[in-house]
Amino acid sequence: MKKIPVGILGATGMVGQRFITLLNNHPWFEVVCLAASPRSAGKKYKEAVGDRWVMKDPIPQTIADLLVFKVEDDMDQIAKEVAFVFSCLDMEKEKIASVENTFASRGIPVVSNNSAHRWTPDVPMIMPEINPDHLKLIRAQQKNHSWKNGFVVVKPNCSIQSYVPLLTPLLKFQPKKVIVTTLQAVSGAGKTLNTWPEMQENVIPFIGGEEEKSEKEPLKIWGTVKGGAIVPAVKPSISATCIRVPVEDGHMAAVSVAFGKKLTTEKIIAEWKKFNPLAGLNLPSSPHPFITIMSEEDRPQTRLDRSVSRGMGISVGRLRQNSVLDFSFVGLSHNTIRGAAGGAILTAELLKKKGYI
Repeated sequence: MKKIPVGILGATGMVGQRFITLLNNHPWFEVVCLAASPRSAGKKYKEAVGDRWVMKDPIPQTIADLLVFKVEDDMDQIAKEVAFVFSCLDMEKEKIASVENTFASRGIPVVSNNSAHRWTPDVPMIMPEINPDHLKLIRAQQKNHSWKNGFVVVKPNCSIQSYVPLLTPLLKFQPKKVIVTTLQAVSGAGKTLNTWPEMQENVIPFIGGEEEKSEKEPLKIWGTVKGGAIVPAVKPSISATCIRVPVEDGHMAAVSVAFGKKLTTEKIIAEWKKFNPLAGLNLPSSPHPFITIMSEEDRPQTRLDRSVSRGMGISVGRLRQNSVLDFSFVGLSHNTIRGAAGGAILTAELLKKKGYI
């Protein structure tokens, strides 16, 4: 099969680097074009990223000598070379939205890791296992803008990946209240412990904007498509506290839930075990299993379990009855794989499977 040529906007940043490593030898997609800020434009990728390369694997040979384009000035050239782009730009939201819309207007689908379009009414925010039906909103978006082939699809914030997949198969039991505390790695801020010495031996109990995203984005994902837009779900009510902790990768969530219907721990485990909606689609990045249940009382642990199912799975443990609400559990996901680049790649695979790309 001839591979589909793709581009990465924001290729020199941490998420851009993760895209490059995950797309190396991908069976469907081939990276042929890289774009970044003006300071990187015109350089070979290995020169542009320099000592800022933080992935454990080296820069792939097929990528190292690619010339880096300037995002805003070279859109026409980029559009000639690619079938679609991944966007992980580090710019002001208004500029990001403008760049992504411009590519869409040129007939280039955009799969975005950015937040600029997460609340644009006709832009679907996709977690492939949870709301693939929201992709039908693409046709309304194209009609609204008179775009023939281009469109914008976004993925949600990395902070919700470790608990929304665990709550979704339990929606039939009417969760009413959710209290969640996320313990988020430094890579979520685009940094490492070496580049952020203030985080060593430290915990920061605030991450700007994360709590609002953690409370509202799940409701859009669980919403319904009506009249060319997403109508967010009303329940459950979510209260989030987001804390930065001194680990490199992996976002953990401590979750407590009150349900409207009676449940047992055995029933919850049974629902988690059978929840794998992408089974049968044979998407290259799809995790098997999607949810890994851990019975040890001290698991999941960030260092041990963040790479479950190649970093695309969700691990969960410490399921127990809660004396204040009903049940509590701890979830874990890899924030730059499942929560960022890997989640976007899985979304692109789903788009291809469904005929949008």
